[in-house]
Amino acid sequence: MLENIRQIAQRIKELREISDISVESMAKKLNINVEKYIEYESGNVDIPVSFLYEIAGKFNVELTVLLTGEEPKLQRFSVVRKDKGLSIARRKEYKYQDLAFNFMHKKSEIFLVTVEPENEGKAVNKYSHAGQEFNYILEGQMKFFFNDKEIILNPGDSVYFDSGYEHAMLALGNVQLKFLAVIF
Repeated sequence: MLENIRQIAQRIKELREISDISVESMAKKLNINVEKYIEYESGNVDIPVSFLYEIAGKFNVELTVLLTGEEPKLQRFSVVRKDKGLSIARRKEYKYQDLAFNFMHKKSEIFLVTVEPENEGKAVNKYSHAGQEFNYILEGQMKFFFNDKEIILNPGDSVYFDSGYEHAMLALGNVQLKFLAVIF
């Protein structure tokens, strides 16, 4: 996984340098401090999917380009077979499969997200990113954290929210959680 992160970080650095943008200017555009940006570009720390999505937008490239180094090729429709989505290991809490990685000019990012059961009382890492998000629960039970709220969601339930606010998802009941996440 670390080698994959380093390759993604190198692609980000190359895009920034080709665009003749300083580290300081890029950090400011992304509303993060320079030190955090340098960490991401170093390839020595985990890079959140939300950051990758945001930086892809800033450089006007597909997320797939950052993840794989290749341009998506499909324009009319795309089929991704079961368990064949592009696997993205970005956060230890979540496993992502990009279900539209090979489609060009997407208006949203679509992921199958798997969350392993967590121990009760474990600290929850909340994240925020630009845009909006829709989650549809497929399997298991989710505790959805949104700012100071906690909501239990079951299979068939969904939540749509402003992802600029801190949020997190936790699997409950010693059962793996699977949900569809659409990021706009």
